[in-house]
Amino acid sequence: MDTESALTALAALAHPTRLDAFRLLVRHAPEGLATGALVEASGLTQSTFSTHLAVLAKAGLVRAEKRGRQQIQRADIDTLRALMLFLAKDCCQGRPELCEPLLADLACC
Repeated sequence: MDTESALTALAALAHPTRLDAFRLLVRHAPEGLATGALVEASGLTQSTFSTHLAVLAKAGLVRAEKRGRQQIQRADIDTLRALMLFLAKDCCQGRPELCEPLLADLACC
Protein backbone atom coordinates (compact mmCIF):
# COMPACT_ATOMS: atom_id res chain seq x y z
CA MET A 1 0.00 0.00 0.00
CA ASP A 2 1.27 3.45 -0.83
CA THR A 3 0.76 6.66 1.14
CA GLU A 4 -2.07 7.94 -1.06
CA SER A 5 -4.04 4.68 -0.73
CA ALA A 6 -3.49 4.65 3.03
CA LEU A 7 -4.70 8.23 3.34
CA THR A 8 -7.80 7.43 1.28
CA ALA A 9 -8.59 4.42 3.48
CA LEU A 10 -7.98 6.33 6.69
CA ALA A 11 -10.14 9.23 5.50
CA ALA A 12 -12.93 6.80 4.64
CA LEU A 13 -12.76 5.32 8.14
CA ALA A 14 -12.61 8.76 9.79
CA HIS A 15 -16.40 9.01 10.04
CA PRO A 16 -18.41 7.27 12.77
CA THR A 17 -20.99 5.75 10.41
CA ARG A 18 -18.38 4.38 8.03
CA LEU A 19 -16.15 3.11 10.82
CA ASP A 20 -19.09 1.34 12.48
CA ALA A 21 -20.20 -0.19 9.18
CA PHE A 22 -16.70 -1.38 8.34
CA ARG A 23 -16.19 -2.91 11.79
CA LEU A 24 -19.55 -4.66 11.47
CA LEU A 25 -18.49 -6.09 8.12
CA VAL A 26 -15.17 -7.23 9.57
CA ARG A 27 -17.08 -9.08 12.31
CA HIS A 28 -19.15 -10.78 9.60
CA ALA A 29 -16.24 -11.65 7.32
CA PRO A 30 -16.01 -13.50 5.06
CA GLU A 31 -19.78 -13.96 4.58
CA GLY A 32 -20.63 -10.26 4.62
CA LEU A 33 -24.02 -8.67 5.13
CA ALA A 34 -26.84 -7.56 2.91
CA THR A 35 -26.91 -3.83 2.30
CA GLY A 36 -30.33 -3.67 3.96
CA ALA A 37 -28.93 -5.11 7.19
CA LEU A 38 -26.19 -2.47 7.18
CA VAL A 39 -28.71 0.29 6.57
CA GLU A 40 -30.85 -0.99 9.42
CA ALA A 41 -27.87 -1.18 11.77
CA SER A 42 -26.88 2.38 10.90
CA GLY A 43 -30.30 3.89 11.52
CA LEU A 44 -29.91 6.03 8.42
CA THR A 45 -31.96 6.20 5.25
CA GLN A 46 -30.93 4.01 2.33
CA SER A 47 -29.76 6.99 0.26
CA THR A 48 -27.70 8.52 3.07
CA PHE A 49 -26.08 5.20 3.92
CA SER A 50 -25.35 4.49 0.24
CA THR A 51 -23.19 7.61 0.17
CA HIS A 52 -21.12 6.29 3.07
CA LEU A 53 -20.90 2.86 1.47
CA ALA A 54 -19.64 4.41 -1.76
CA VAL A 55 -16.81 6.12 0.13
CA LEU A 56 -15.76 2.81 1.69
CA ALA A 57 -15.94 1.07 -1.69
CA LYS A 58 -13.91 3.79 -3.41
CA ALA A 59 -11.23 3.36 -0.74
CA GLY A 60 -11.14 -0.38 -1.49
CA LEU A 61 -12.33 -1.30 2.00
CA VAL A 62 -15.68 -2.80 0.96
CA ARG A 63 -16.70 -4.93 -2.00
CA ALA A 64 -20.22 -5.71 -3.16
CA GLU A 65 -21.50 -8.92 -4.68
CA LYS A 66 -24.94 -9.42 -6.14
CA ARG A 67 -26.67 -12.49 -4.71
CA GLY A 68 -30.12 -12.90 -6.18
CA ARG A 69 -31.98 -9.70 -5.40
CA GLN A 70 -29.59 -8.64 -2.66
CA GLN A 71 -26.29 -6.84 -2.64
CA ILE A 72 -23.93 -8.48 -0.16
CA GLN A 73 -21.29 -6.16 1.21
CA ARG A 74 -17.97 -7.57 2.40
CA ALA A 75 -15.00 -6.02 4.13
CA ASP A 76 -11.93 -6.36 1.95
CA ILE A 77 -9.64 -8.05 4.44
CA ASP A 78 -6.66 -7.80 2.07
CA THR A 79 -6.99 -4.01 2.07
CA LEU A 80 -7.34 -3.99 5.86
CA ARG A 81 -4.20 -6.13 6.16
CA ALA A 82 -2.29 -3.85 3.78
CA LEU A 83 -3.35 -0.76 5.75
CA MET A 84 -2.31 -2.30 9.05
CA LEU A 85 1.05 -3.35 7.61
CA PHE A 86 1.56 0.12 6.13
CA LEU A 87 0.95 1.68 9.55
CA ALA A 88 3.17 -0.73 11.47
CA LYS A 89 5.84 -1.54 8.89
CA ASP A 90 8.58 0.51 10.51
CA CYS A 91 7.40 -0.26 14.03
CA CYS A 92 9.83 -0.56 16.89
CA GLN A 93 12.95 0.57 15.02
CA GLY A 94 13.84 -2.94 13.87
CA ARG A 95 13.35 -4.43 17.34
CA PRO A 96 10.54 -6.99 16.86
CA GLU A 97 10.35 -7.75 20.59
CA LEU A 98 8.87 -4.28 21.09
CA CYS A 99 6.01 -5.17 18.73
CA GLU A 100 5.20 -8.46 20.44
CA PRO A 101 2.40 -6.95 22.60
CA LEU A 102 0.72 -5.57 19.47
CA LEU A 103 1.01 -8.91 17.69
CA ALA A 104 -0.31 -10.75 20.75
CA ASP A 105 -3.34 -8.44 20.91
CA LEU A 106 -4.05 -9.07 17.22
CA ALA A 107 -3.60 -12.84 17.58
CA CYS A 108 -6.21 -13.14 20.30
CA CYS A 109 -8.97 -11.55 18.21
